Amino acid sequence: METLSIDQLRVFLAAADHGSFSAAARALGRTQSLVSYAIQRLEEQVALVLFDRSGYRPVLSAAGQALLPRARRIVGEVGAFHALSRGLATGVEAEVCLTVDGMYPMCRLLQALLAFRAQWPAVSPRVLVDNMGAAAEQVLDGRSMLGVLNPIAAELPELEVRPAASITMVPVAAPHHPLAQQPGELLSEHLRDHVQLVLTDRAQHLSGPDRGVFSSQTWRLNDLGAKHAMLLAGLGWGGMPAHLVRDDLASGKLVQLPSPYWDPQRLMPMFVAYRRDAALGPAAQWLATHLASLNGEEP
Repeated sequence: METLSIDQLRVFLAAADHGSFSAAARALGRTQSLVSYAIQRLEEQVALVLFDRSGYRPVLSAAGQALLPRARRIVGEVGAFHALSRGLATGVEAEVCLTVDGMYPMCRLLQALLAFRAQWPAVSPRVLVDNMGAAAEQVLDGRSMLGVLNPIAAELPELEVRPAASITMVPVAAPHHPLAQQPGELLSEHLRDHVQLVLTDRAQHLSGPDRGVFSSQTWRLNDLGAKHAMLLAGLGWGGMPAHLVRDDLASGKLVQLPSPYWDPQRLMPMFVAYRRDAALGPAAQWLATHLASLNGEEP
């Protein structure tokens, strides 16, 4: 069998998409006879009739319908190959790796990735999610080009940082938890006597002192999703990003705990970070700037 050409497949797609050989010819800027010939040669090479020509307009045959998705995929991959090769030739990265702290709003991350795909369609993002110092560690050791990190990032001289978000933290518990049923403000003796669920840092050498820990009984875990599930189950109380528990508070699955020791406007700053000595490519630079531009928007 003769080798199929990408041009033949493009003509096949144009004829299928535009509904006629004449319309495909106009779209491709060719004569109708050239389009008809390209389709005919393709049919001869695959030994199949791709279009039923018995009616007023050619209609895809069963074989044509079966082969159309494959042809579309091949043409798309060739287009992506050329786009990536052009990008690499001009210094654009093939991949940008981003580590995101689990506290960062997922809706804002998705917004950034949609914009990134539109701007850099040939560049593949790799997204890693971790917590606290463990997320910063991935940027420090070069596993990730960029990070969206908690305040630890601002304390590391190796990192260049830009403000990316301010996360409101709220103390919560399940409605059946004893603290949720305690009348009035919760004083230190109330908080101290109940298990507090505390997010812990896998990168112990980067972890700072405990912040917001009031209880003498703590359960420590390194996954925010697990902490959320344990709070819903009533296994303890603890602080959570407000955007992650907004629906739970509205539905009554969790309640916010009133305490003079917990600032109701307590904010956790987040930072876009990268190594000062890193040579960021244009796609990574664009993503860092875009993430920083989202600072201040409501998640």
